[in-house]
Amino acid sequence: MALILVLIALGSIAFHVLSPWWWTPIASNWNYIDSTLIITFWITGLAFAAIVLFVAYCLVAFRHRPGRRAAYEPENRRLEGWLTVVTALGVAALLAPGLIVWGQFVRVPANATEIEIVAQQWRWAYRLPGADGRLGASGIEHVSDENPLGLDPKDTAARDDLVIDGDLHLPLGRPVKVLLRSTDVVHNFYVPEFRAKMDIIPGMVTYFWFTPTRTGTFDALCNEVCGVSHYAMRGRVTVDGEAAYSSWLGQQKTFASFARQKRLASGQAGSQER
Repeated sequence: MALILVLIALGSIAFHVLSPWWWTPIASNWNYIDSTLIITFWITGLAFAAIVLFVAYCLVAFRHRPGRRAAYEPENRRLEGWLTVVTALGVAALLAPGLIVWGQFVRVPANATEIEIVAQQWRWAYRLPGADGRLGASGIEHVSDENPLGLDPKDTAARDDLVIDGDLHLPLGRPVKVLLRSTDVVHNFYVPEFRAKMDIIPGMVTYFWFTPTRTGTFDALCNEVCGVSHYAMRGRVTVDGEAAYSSWLGQQKTFASFARQKRLASGQAGSQER
């Protein structure tokens, strides 16, 4: 049994070091999250190996032998104090990096551009600010076939918002604040290469921020089990250079034109049915 425990400890360390499975190459500013996870791996890995190897040592050193009796010692203040200090230091070392990163995670840069992602079973929808540079008001009471994102038609700031019918594009090197809404259940927008993610709670607007640091097209996943077709709730986010992003942006429809197009299409469908 002692030999098996030693092999478990050494095998676990070897599997971690030599494992072919690792994170996707990062594409945002959140390398701090990777560093925090690596620190956590080191602390928990060393603690795991130390405890397992100590148990293996005890099995050998204190195994039963004829004539030996176990000593009854219900309390040992020195040992309890030592274990309390070591455990407290270990917990502090685990919590401190995460708290530092969380402090950065909730402080959005003043120059960040706000975009909105709306989740529903089982697809993503996106909205970007229009020429005025800000997102208009929205509410679930405004949701309809012509207005799937629930933008307030009376809010002038919403009329020039860009309703994205397809993949989301983002500019390289610009900080983005992502506002998150759900029309039904809890979702979670997650692009592994961006590292940052956040739950999307019905009735709330949650957020996170990041800065794309390399161009490319990345898969967007729902990281919260949201129903029978959760596995199919996928999208794509493309990070473009300045020229490519400006070209794509110029092809997008405003909320006003999007709603008008939907009304025309609905009217034509109704005429054909009649």
